[in-house]
Amino acid sequence: MAKSFVVTGGILAALLLQPAVAQTLYKSIMPDGSVVYGDKPAPDAATVEETRPDIKKGGIGGTTPREQDALKEFEKGRLQREGGQEKITAAEQALRNAEAARAAGKEPLASERIGTAGGASRITDDYYARQKKLDDAVEKARRELDEARSGK
Repeated sequence: MAKSFVVTGGILAALLLQPAVAQTLYKSIMPDGSVVYGDKPAPDAATVEETRPDIKKGGIGGTTPREQDALKEFEKGRLQREGGQEKITAAEQALRNAEAARAAGKEPLASERIGTAGGASRITDDYYARQKKLDDAVEKARRELDEARSGK
């Protein structure tokens, strides 16, 4: 028969509210210059520094000015990457739109045909000028997408 244990709310609260004990941290600098961190001093260390993290500020240690600067740089980089992703997405959409416009513009318009003496029709220079503009728009959109992907 299995036994079950019942923990009352008061005991559980007492267990959870135990103060956090700051553990001693040792920074050992070895003779070759390498640094080793641990809960005990490293044997054969040239120098040993003992530190106790300050847990009074709502966590282990605070942030130093150097750490704050590093965090700001990380945040700045993240924002640039996110902004870069938005540029890439917009450039991809512009390329899709330009390619769709070029595909839709393949057929000559009524104003781009001219009748011949034999009763047939031929395409005018206006058609070729319009095709050139559509091709140029696709190439421009491709260049802008490449620039957005390269981060320029």
